[in-house]
Amino acid sequence: MRVLFANPQSGSADALDDLERAAAERGIEVRDLRALDPGDADVIGVAGGDGSLAAVAMLALERDLPLVVVPLGTRNHFVRDLGLDPDDPVAALAAFDGRERRVDVGRVNGRVFLNNVSLGAYAAAVHEEGEGALGPVARAFLRFRRSPLKLLVDGAERSVLILLVGNNEYDGTGSRDRLDAGTLSAYLLERHHRIRLHREHRAGTSFEVRARSPRVQAAIDGEPVELDSPLKFELDPGALRVRIAE
Repeated sequence: MRVLFANPQSGSADALDDLERAAAERGIEVRDLRALDPGDADVIGVAGGDGSLAAVAMLALERDLPLVVVPLGTRNHFVRDLGLDPDDPVAALAAFDGRERRVDVGRVNGRVFLNNVSLGAYAAAVHEEGEGALGPVARAFLRFRRSPLKLLVDGAERSVLILLVGNNEYDGTGSRDRLDAGTLSAYLLERHHRIRLHREHRAGTSFEVRARSPRVQAAIDGEPVELDSPLKFELDPGALRVRIAE
């Protein structure tokens, strides 16, 4: 049995209709993402953007099921980093019959992330307006430049405008060449006498960040959340089974 959980708020109604028809032709049952019941499924998929992935990925991890990712969002960072076409959701359905690969999974305080977790100005902007809202990002950046977020990063105090912790390493274009390198990456935009971008080389497979307040605003894969301090980042190497179309 094969089940695809679709986010009805992602993509256009026409795109979702096309996807449902194509899924039916392949014998794939489409269910609403808001009702996460896999039943007797032996393969599950998710159709949506980056924010839709975590809940279904968690279900795949809990049941040790292979996961199919179907792009139906705006940015589709995880799909791109898997090397898939982000503009052809129907073609992605072929992965239900595809080969399997293992990819790493990040966790922060036990919560799964597939891309990254951010704190500081970007997270504040996501809480204010949503992912990619350039006006709120600029306003939040100016606010944090005047009053940076004070964090203890592995015991060292930092004055942070933005902290991003990624599942594997990002390059200069904001992409990842590998999702199975077995490491967290951490990047800090800090304010000292001047603003500088710093790569935290001690991230490894575990990493701790402590804020002065008991809770801190964050964005997990672009979704606004609040997390308890300290934030404990961990990596599960090769934990997620992902199917890729041949």
